[in-house]
Amino acid sequence: MSITQNGKIRRITDSTLVVGADIAKRVHVARACDVRGVELGKPLTFDNTRHGFVRLIM
Repeated sequence: MSITQNGKIRRITDSTLVVGADIAKRVHVARACDVRGVELGKPLTFDNTRHGFVRLIM
């Protein structure tokens, strides 16, 4: 069964954390916000390298 875009939107609740990422050639930036669009914390930057990605999970 395929989930449509509207189906995905309906699954968002007050406890949903939304994370967006701006992908670039050398340095990426990620930001988290709640369902109301309130930004949570500071932007997270990480390098487009193996070390940069590993740093995300540590």
